[in-house]
Amino acid sequence: MEVAGVPVRTQYGINYRRTSGQSYSAADQRGIHHTRNLGIVMEGACDREARALTRQTAERFGVTEPSDALGALAFRDATGTLTTEDAGRVAHVPDSEEQTRYAAALSGYETGVNRRYSHFLEEFAPGEEDECHVRSLVAMISGDATTLGTWLDERHGPGTFMGLFRTPGYFDPALTA
Repeated sequence: MEVAGVPVRTQYGINYRRTSGQSYSAADQRGIHHTRNLGIVMEGACDREARALTRQTAERFGVTEPSDALGALAFRDATGTLTTEDAGRVAHVPDSEEQTRYAAALSGYETGVNRRYSHFLEEFAPGEEDECHVRSLVAMISGDATTLGTWLDERHGPGTFMGLFRTPGYFDPALTA
């Protein structure tokens, strides 16, 4: 979309944005273990899918986990096999501040995105996590959350998608510019 001759992104996947910049989905509060943020859901869905493909490829070609601590963490991250202990561990690599920062970032991403997405699936699709994951991916890729929204409504009641993700005041007149 163009506003006053300047391109403005008003949609990314299934997250809309007002021309004023306000996102449909608000950022999560700090320190929580679940998510109500569409950006986290979309990023978690993509990462879960990429990790599954990487894990399948590693298995197919016999690629195994490295023996060093940092290599093992990176391998587990790429293949989606990080444990809860891994996510909480920040490896200190002697004489390598860069590798220590990498391990800390890996842990932060696992906790801030992937674990939150997993909690979302467990909370809203118990026993149907894979089905919800596929529906989330399809919605994000197509930019149409209708099928995902209907699926969630059938399990949790009308307006579930909007109730979970819409920022309060998103349609306030002063904010819709």
